Amino acid sequence: MDDNNISTNGKNNKPKKLILNIVLLISFSLLFSFYFLSSPFGNKDVIIHISSNQSINSVLTNLENERAIRNDLTAKIFIKILKNGKGVIAGDYLIEKNSPVWVVAWQVSRGKHNIKPNRITIIEGSNNEEIAILLADKLSGFRKDLFLSSVENKQGYLFPDTYFFYPLDTTEEIIEKLLNNFTNKTKDLNFGSKSRSDVIIMASILEREANDNEDIGIISGILWKRISINMPLQVDVDKTTYTTIGLPQTPINNPGLNSIQASLNPTNSPYLYYLHDKNGKIYYARSYEEHMNNINRYLK
Repeated sequence: MDDNNISTNGKNNKPKKLILNIVLLISFSLLFSFYFLSSPFGNKDVIIHISSNQSINSVLTNLENERAIRNDLTAKIFIKILKNGKGVIAGDYLIEKNSPVWVVAWQVSRGKHNIKPNRITIIEGSNNEEIAILLADKLSGFRKDLFLSSVENKQGYLFPDTYFFYPLDTTEEIIEKLLNNFTNKTKDLNFGSKSRSDVIIMASILEREANDNEDIGIISGILWKRISINMPLQVDVDKTTYTTIGLPQTPINNPGLNSIQASLNPTNSPYLYYLHDKNGKIYYARSYEEHMNNINRYLK
């Protein structure tokens, strides 16, 4: 055999091997992309809910069950790269169909919900029933009965404020947000010699008895003074206070920060009585006789 022929055949094989290697590389890349990066075939837009403190593995299982991702291992790698030290962020997420795995990972790790939460304002002085009615009206999946049974002993501590709730937020998560907000807003208050429960009960009364910032401090001083001299509170917002001495056993609503601060810092005054006329204006009196004169003048 001629040496020149052997050399020629070797040279002819090199392009074939190069082409084969390129084909193998492209095939591997396509397979890798298909199995590890792309979304499953036939998937559709889905909404998933991530609870607070839910583990990454649990979130990935939900995503896989909803056919939002094809491979949980790849998703986990991307989440760990993208989470910025925060892990997955709670809330509802709209995962659009055919979203690549890195997009899904980016959404849940950076809080890109792709869905608008419900903005709900709970006003100061709302009781638990009123809060439940409001939430039931705004959140389609909200269970009023479960909420009320869960907050039966928590009235006074569901802080009134503006919240952003997602449609799939659970009852437990909603209550947790309200209670945590109360803790955050009151953590710097000094309750002094008064118990926290007494302060909150009085604040709930002030929510319904006072009209503005000036009146609320004076009325707070009057009511605390009545307690100090063992006089019934006699407030219209709770009729039991006409027959018993001291505060009601529990808050009558959920007070805001202004009422809580007024309960903690009552304004000293010479007054012991007050009344509201038909326009809501308040008249004060030092004595019962003066109070009766105000009744005859402004209420009759």
